[in-house]
Amino acid sequence: MASSSSKASQQPRNLPWVEKYRPQSLDDLISHRDILSTIQRFISEDRLPHLLFNGPPGTGKTSTILACAKQLYKDREFSSMVLELNASDDRGIDVVRGPILSFASTRTIFKKGFKLVILDEADAMTQDAQNALRRVIEKFTENTRFCLICNYLSKIIPALQSRCTRFRFGPLVPEQMIPRLEHVIQQENIDISPDGMKALVTLSSGDMRRSLNILQSTSMAYGKVTEDSVYTCTGHPLRSDIANILDWSLNQNFTTAYNQILQLKTLKGLALHDILTEVHLLIHRVDFPPSIRMDLLIKLADIEHRLASGTNEKIQLSSMVAAFQAVRDLVTSDAA
Repeated sequence: MASSSSKASQQPRNLPWVEKYRPQSLDDLISHRDILSTIQRFISEDRLPHLLFNGPPGTGKTSTILACAKQLYKDREFSSMVLELNASDDRGIDVVRGPILSFASTRTIFKKGFKLVILDEADAMTQDAQNALRRVIEKFTENTRFCLICNYLSKIIPALQSRCTRFRFGPLVPEQMIPRLEHVIQQENIDISPDGMKALVTLSSGDMRRSLNILQSTSMAYGKVTEDSVYTCTGHPLRSDIANILDWSLNQNFTTAYNQILQLKTLKGLALHDILTEVHLLIHRVDFPPSIRMDLLIKLADIEHRLASGTNEKIQLSSMVAAFQAVRDLVTSDAA
């Protein structure tokens, strides 16, 4: 996601776009300007604290700390000054007492400054490991800084949270995503329609990584990126299909509605969970009386819960159609 074309052209051609266009410096990052300016001030004044980044995936947490590390250390000293551990590495208490402790405790004789330990997906660390990390962070603050990155702040123990300066990375807004997507589209010479761009931004829900992955897979599978090709490539139900499902559920008899939805579901390979999620959004736009809408939403929530428990999809589909038919009967009886 680097902004200059020269950086992109230096990369190997077979790299996934999320890595090919990953920001290389703090200036290349596209969002959370207030967070970036604060971190930039920490670095320029040489007062970087321990950091804790939290927020949903694809919002720039790892890219931010890697860009900081590249700014702090030259290429030659990067490997000796930065220890990066991911959730894929074993990160029980033994790792905290072993590699992390030995890395943090060794001083740099010829290089000034501090070392940096990056613990990506820290919410996957065990409780014991987090407790052991508390003492390590305190003991070696003089020559080592820690950066913890997580999706769920609640899974980090309060004692670790209090030792770090916390930054929340929220989902990206379309105004931030579109210019970066347009840059990638221009670099890769992709044929995309305006509704295709809108579908990309909608389906990614503020996740830059996801939007680039969808863009790459759709352009490779279909050539032209349109709304239909994006939805088809991701296996997501089309808006027109969801409108039809809602129409059949409310206006046809039970058997016809059930058979038509089942046929569409089989033909397009749709998951009932995805249908429920999209139908839920449409329900808020239909003019139901408040009490009836609440009753319907509770029923849909129950269906989703049962689906998560591994129940039969066909039975739950019947339940969904039945919920809409009951709502229709209530609305007509109220009108009468």
